[in-house]
Amino acid sequence: MDSEILIAGGGMAGLTLALALEQAGFDVIVADAQTPSAQLAPSYDGRCSAIAFANFRMWRALGVGEAMAAYAQPIEKILITDGEVGSGPSPLQLAFDQAELGDTAPGEALGYMIENRAIRAALIAKAHASASLRFLAPVAVESATPVIGGIETKLSDGRVLRSSLVVAAEGRKSQLRQQAGIRTTGWDYPVTAIVCTVAHEKPHDGVAHEYFLPQGPFAILPLTGNRANVVWAEKHIAAKALLAMPEADFLAELRLRFGDFLGRLSLVGPRFGYPLSLQIAERAAVERLALVADAWHGIHPIAGQGLNLGLKDVAALAECLQDGVMLGLEPGDPSILKRYEKWRRFDNMTMAYATDGFDKLFSNRFAPIQRARRIGLAAVNALPFARKFFITQAGGAGGVLPKLLRGESLAA
Repeated sequence: MDSEILIAGGGMAGLTLALALEQAGFDVIVADAQTPSAQLAPSYDGRCSAIAFANFRMWRALGVGEAMAAYAQPIEKILITDGEVGSGPSPLQLAFDQAELGDTAPGEALGYMIENRAIRAALIAKAHASASLRFLAPVAVESATPVIGGIETKLSDGRVLRSSLVVAAEGRKSQLRQQAGIRTTGWDYPVTAIVCTVAHEKPHDGVAHEYFLPQGPFAILPLTGNRANVVWAEKHIAAKALLAMPEADFLAELRLRFGDFLGRLSLVGPRFGYPLSLQIAERAAVERLALVADAWHGIHPIAGQGLNLGLKDVAALAECLQDGVMLGLEPGDPSILKRYEKWRRFDNMTMAYATDGFDKLFSNRFAPIQRARRIGLAAVNALPFARKFFITQAGGAGGVLPKLLRGESLAA
């Protein structure tokens, strides 16, 4: 064996899994088609992620939380409402406050907003500093073929490596998933998410705003300093025009939705456009191959749960593998993979279809539905136990938690 486990894909989920498996005592190779420097360039990805407090616990347990802390903006409050462009938000809103977590997560924020580049930088630095984790880049995994006693992977540089298990973490277009014949279901949404970062005059006080407009959600997400990440869904044609606008015109359109509560606005860095879709693989594992994160499920970003679901996959798979090996099984044993798939399937499927339902509920102008959803937001806001349930789930602390999501190390 060249390694016990090979991970195809060195993105945020893939590298987190590699660090978790290394901590658990496994010999791991990560192969990624991108050079690390390309993934850290400002032009590579304008997205930021709202990290659930349970997933940030895992990063602390893996020794990368401290490196991310300087770039992590705690989310102290979340305000959810809907409305119309130019008319302002509805007075009926749903508010979540950090204080409501109580004993569920004492001392934690509701979540942490971090630029994806900062997450990648911390994970890549930790991987390069590891003595037993091999990070190969830029090297793509072209194929994975089960053989007697293991699985052979062919790399783009001509090498053939042998391991007990291969984990596909190469994203929605996973080549290994396609080669394994695992089918997917899903659909495209008629919108593009415009993503940009703005600097603003007044402090945001750690408040995240989710503002539902007929075209789709408009989110204002606090970053460190007087900055915010904007995620703005528009029909494809409108989004293309907005992305091509001169900066002054774009900011004028942005202010119609953003409002003036944070004072003067200016763009920080480029604008990005990401067409939205939902995609779910029918299986999470086949012979000696497991899927994690976007290779298994890609969902609507309406609740900021995409990466969080992938990180929960990582924590569960790492624990399943460690428990299985302690029982004398090898990493590629089908009983380990079956336990992993069973553990994560319900949560992943529930969140995928819930976010799709929320998008359909809020992204329309049908008056009866509009009135009903506003009343619904106000009703949930009036029930403390309901608010606590939602923030616990969004924070990743619902259900049976793997050790890493409880902040516990996998080291022996």
